[in-house]
Amino acid sequence: MHDELTKIDIKKMQEEIEDRKMRLTPILKQNLKEAREQGDLSENDEYKTAKRELNMNYSRIRYLQAMIDTAIIVDLKEDNEGVVGLFDKVKLFLEDEDEEEEIVLVTTLRQDAVRGFVSKESPLGMAVMGKKVGDRVKVKTHTGYEYFAVIKEITKGEDDESLNISRF
Repeated sequence: MHDELTKIDIKKMQEEIEDRKMRLTPILKQNLKEAREQGDLSENDEYKTAKRELNMNYSRIRYLQAMIDTAIIVDLKEDNEGVVGLFDKVKLFLEDEDEEEEIVLVTTLRQDAVRGFVSKESPLGMAVMGKKVGDRVKVKTHTGYEYFAVIKEITKGEDDESLNISRF
């Protein structure tokens, strides 16, 4: 599967990889070396923790590199005036809850639903992507729950470098 990412997503991942390789890896290796020198490794929790942290660092580097290697770069076009696109702020009326909600549609790598940054590949993101003000969309979750939302307002946005990539 290929992830659709922006040039800024790729840049942020490359920066994180570089930071992990050049700054974090030497620190974690030193921690492992110091823990190893404390004696019996079978009962050395510091050694196990240091080893786990180093392995998690390597795993994150591999994960980010694989995403970069398989990514499809999304071209953010300005000709989609009036329809929901990436990085747009969307005001929705949620019919079941009788309330409004604002979301910003982002790439999967920068989602943070708690802060209102919704992945374009999430059920809600897929439902609103490409739609216009006044459209009523049906959102079907992976659990089978369905609800309706009406698009009340679209504010055009742009790829914002201040949005962090997910650390999952």
